[in-house]
Amino acid sequence: MATANQNLSDHDPNKVPSAEGMKICIVVAEWNAEITENLKKGASETLLKYGMQESDLLIQYVPGSFELPTAAQFALESNQQLDAVICLGCVIQGETKHFDFVCQAVSQGVKDVSLKYNKPVIFGVLTDNTIEQSRARSGGALGNKGDEAAVSAIKMVALKRRLEARS
Repeated sequence: MATANQNLSDHDPNKVPSAEGMKICIVVAEWNAEITENLKKGASETLLKYGMQESDLLIQYVPGSFELPTAAQFALESNQQLDAVICLGCVIQGETKHFDFVCQAVSQGVKDVSLKYNKPVIFGVLTDNTIEQSRARSGGALGNKGDEAAVSAIKMVALKRRLEARS
C-alpha cells in the first residue's frame, strides 16, 4: 500500500512556497460527499495557511469524479487568471469494472487538461478499496489527500513562475 506508514498531510512547511497572489479553483465531486467534503476542507485550509486569499479561491462542485476533468477545463477556459485547478474526488472499488473505467478516465483527463492549458491540474482523487480506507485518507489516520493536493498545487504554480521568470 503506497500510503502505509505515511501521512498524506505531512510535509515540510519550509519547502512550501508562499501561495500569496495565487488563484486556484478546487473542483469537488459530490459523490461520496462524506469523503470529498473532508478533502475540500483540507485543501482549502492548506491553501489559506500558506498565504492564499480566500477571495482568490474558487470552489465548484460536479456530480462525480468522472466529471472532474471537464470541470477543470471549464474553469480554465472561463477564468484565464487561474493559476491551477485541484480536482478532488473519491472512487471506491465495487463489484464491477466501473471502478477501473472511472479511475482511468479521470486520471487521463486530469493529465490531458493540465497539458492542454499548460497549468497545473492536480489529481486529488482517492481510489480506494473500501470506505474505511477513504476515511483514513481524508482526515483520518493517514492524513488528508486534500492537504497533499494543495501543497502540490502551490509548488507547481511556484515552479512555473520561477521558470517563466528565467525566460
